[in-house]
Amino acid sequence: MPLDPSAVGATGDPVSVSWDSRDCLLYAVGVGAGVDDPVFTTENTAGLTQRVLPTFPVVIGWGLGSPMAAVGEFDPRLLVHGQQAITPHRPVPVEGSGTLTTRIAAMYDKGSAAVVVTETEIVEGGQPLCSLRSSVFIRGAGGWGGDRGPSATGMELPERSADHSVTHTTSPDQALIYRLSGDRNPLHSDPAFAAAGGFDRPILHGLCTYGFTGRALLDTLCAGDPSRFAHMEGRFAAPVFPGEALTVRIWDSGDSSAVFTTSVGDRVVIDQGLVRYR
Repeated sequence: MPLDPSAVGATGDPVSVSWDSRDCLLYAVGVGAGVDDPVFTTENTAGLTQRVLPTFPVVIGWGLGSPMAAVGEFDPRLLVHGQQAITPHRPVPVEGSGTLTTRIAAMYDKGSAAVVVTETEIVEGGQPLCSLRSSVFIRGAGGWGGDRGPSATGMELPERSADHSVTHTTSPDQALIYRLSGDRNPLHSDPAFAAAGGFDRPILHGLCTYGFTGRALLDTLCAGDPSRFAHMEGRFAAPVFPGEALTVRIWDSGDSSAVFTTSVGDRVVIDQGLVRYR
């Protein structure tokens, strides 16, 4: 059944959100940080003050305040994450509380599918903390005769070898750890649900792959300092299965920005990648 394009502009009710040290530690482990990253994975290591990975806001208030009900009914098994952008306005505190507001920013009719774009603002301590922009691709939900939206032309990569290449291997249990940060979609844990979605086994959360990628960008371009991480965006191009190795290739543009891809072998899983840093 086609979705309702009049939902564009719909805003979810503002919701109160909060997080603490444990939430930040759990997210860090969920995106592969470990004993080599004690500033993100421990709160009681002598001489270190716990910090928060800059991609952590993608799980703050997960599922709360969503206006997606306004777009109409669809089969959640046929929904996949399309794109994700995050713009931190300042480093995330280890403990905080605030307000999260999400709006439907755009809807595109791809014929046999639909794309829904949402924008989220998180305010903490009365000041903007982070802006998020996300899109989902829903099979079988197009066909209302609407705008097809911009074409996926792809981020142009330099015609040279990447300036940096970082590989991290996910755990076979990675999705089971990551889901504890909020996204309990059974696509990532239930073989039968995954099969109904066309996968032979549960896939890794796109935002988990995104978090692994963010860690590689943070370490490589920002010397591990979250205050230098200004923006990250990318398109989820292919699924990842828990246990696979992710290789992030980075081309530095020389102007405090870089383009990147994330791949499993020859399979690109995040493309159109752009990061800005200080």
